[in-house]
Amino acid sequence: MNENKLSQKQVARIVYPRFLMALIVLPLVFFLPAWTFNYWEAWVYIVILLTPMFILMQYLIRNQPDLIIRRMQFSEKEDSQKKIIKLAYIPFLLAFILPGFDHRLGWSNVPVWVVILAEILVLVGYGITILVFRENQYASRIVEVAEEQKVIDTGPYAIVRHPMYVGTLLLYVLTPLALGSYWAIIPAALIIPVIIARTVDEEKILTRDLTGYTEYTQKTRYRLIPDVW
Repeated sequence: MNENKLSQKQVARIVYPRFLMALIVLPLVFFLPAWTFNYWEAWVYIVILLTPMFILMQYLIRNQPDLIIRRMQFSEKEDSQKKIIKLAYIPFLLAFILPGFDHRLGWSNVPVWVVILAEILVLVGYGITILVFRENQYASRIVEVAEEQKVIDTGPYAIVRHPMYVGTLLLYVLTPLALGSYWAIIPAALIIPVIIARTVDEEKILTRDLTGYTEYTQKTRYRLIPDVW
């Protein structure tokens, strides 16, 4: 093994504190604005989000430690991507914070069946992300081409070129409904053009830096939605 690679124990020491932080911060984001723990939609959402996250984290530490370290990078190298990511900060935060205020002030009355359906689709979005991790060991959080990286054209990549963003859109755009809020859909929907801009710019970078990517785009024609785009 390359001596520069981290051991499983070293990776665990990096990853576990961040998961613990998520375990603390996520409930605060929901329950502080709501000013109550009597918010069942948030409890279900937390379980749906953190349970597969913990299971996936355990799997990656044991089997793909390089991938989980790559997923923990947040600093984009491309100036264009830095600008696009900045556009996502405010709608992303509002999509998570507004539902608590909505619950507290009674702005929305989302039917239980809609909440449950949204929770299921959020879980589906996370499931798509897991499929991407299984298929693509280079699935970094930032846009970059790693050394010896190859084009992946199997699994979900045989259907669309950016399946990770499909899962991301399902997860984030449906989060407000999963938390029982109609009003938070407005900032959540603003994440869609950000993802589209990120996808278009990323393809320019991959075409420039990743051997075989142009041929892959001719084979797998659609970016996010088959027969649409």
